[in-house]
Amino acid sequence: MIAEAFLIVCAYLLSVSLRFGVMGGAARLDFYSRGFLALIAVYALTIVFVFYCLHLYKVSPRRTLSWEIQWVLIVNGIGVVLLTALMFLRRLLDFSRLIFVVFWALSCVFIILERMLLRRIRSHTLSRHTRHVAVVGNGHLAAQYIATIRENPQYGYTVDGYLSAVRKEELGRCLGSYEDLEQILQDLPVDEVIIALEPHETQFMQRIFAATDKEGVRVSLIPFFNDFYPSHPVIDNVGRTKLIDLRATPLDNLFAATFKRTFDIIASLLLIILTSPIMLLTAIGVKLSSPGPILFRQERIGKDKKPFRMLKFRSMRVTGTEQTGWSRNEDPRKTRFGAFIRKFSIDELPQFFNVLCGDMSLIGPRPEVPYHVKTFREEIPRYLVRQQVRPGITGWAQVNGLRGDTSIRDRVKYDIYYIENWSPLLDLRILFKTAFGGMINQESLGTYGKAKP
Repeated sequence: MIAEAFLIVCAYLLSVSLRFGVMGGAARLDFYSRGFLALIAVYALTIVFVFYCLHLYKVSPRRTLSWEIQWVLIVNGIGVVLLTALMFLRRLLDFSRLIFVVFWALSCVFIILERMLLRRIRSHTLSRHTRHVAVVGNGHLAAQYIATIRENPQYGYTVDGYLSAVRKEELGRCLGSYEDLEQILQDLPVDEVIIALEPHETQFMQRIFAATDKEGVRVSLIPFFNDFYPSHPVIDNVGRTKLIDLRATPLDNLFAATFKRTFDIIASLLLIILTSPIMLLTAIGVKLSSPGPILFRQERIGKDKKPFRMLKFRSMRVTGTEQTGWSRNEDPRKTRFGAFIRKFSIDELPQFFNVLCGDMSLIGPRPEVPYHVKTFREEIPRYLVRQQVRPGITGWAQVNGLRGDTSIRDRVKYDIYYIENWSPLLDLRILFKTAFGGMINQESLGTYGKAKP
């Protein structure tokens, strides 16, 4: 943190030197004055604090460099824009805007290079200090864990082998049976034991915990109901009984829900004002393109399975299939103007009013018509989990290419991932991806970028 604050200040000093020392030009303001340097110091500390709040200083081998680079660029970009705005508010109209462009570029480059260097040092350190793991079990969960560790050496773990009464060659080295665990922990330098038992093997649990506790070895448990386990479960105590809420979501927290709703209200008001000229022109275009109303009002299912009327600019000719018809890539119902506004998601703009009224959120699972909800709830497991939150104009599925005539099963997977892993940071990421490419409707282009959640 200290290093990155220092690098930001150095980037500022170098940007001033490049602007007036290399590029030429006379400086009307003293950019080396005590006031300017104090401002940049405060700015550097603020950026570092934001990095800290976004967990960018949390060391995790599972966090990719591209993820860090993305947020370094975003936070520095927003910071420089706000710094420039501050210059205007202070009526310093003679300051060089080019300095702040170069400052942003240099500070990003310096921090990214520093993080690449740190990653190389950590990778070298991990290669010399690998944690040794023994897996107890031979079922699909044990196989899944072992395969993940083998495919990701950057995690810093090495699986020494597994314990089971039945040998499976594909799992690697068999260290012995469950009864041999205590002796194995005495003979091998095992740092951690991973319990991956099947449901019918729970009778061995007490013996395994006794062995790990006796030898002072760290132990982690993969629950046999792993496939039904949420990313962030909530555990409550009722006397001596521990209850795991398998359907708890971050938005169950009152503060988180209030924050998201407040953001929706403010953002939707601003977006309605900013897009009002586009909506006016679109309304005229829809009216001239084909007979019928300007707005398309369709019943959709929202939070807690409550129906609401979702607004869109009409992009199709009026037919009798509005309540059940599924939009496809080559849909004969589309007008030429409708195809255009759908391609750039302009038809979705009236939904800002749905957000303002509380029927929708800017970000969330896309709402479906009642006809499809009744069908999908029978065919797709956990489909109605999507109804625990407000539906959104854009979402995690949409920015990953799942729009229009695409797999509903894949969409549900992405939607549930979003619900279980919601955070302001994830919302910001989705908004960023929507603004820079997510508004282009890929169903009109015929290509999809598939990314795993």
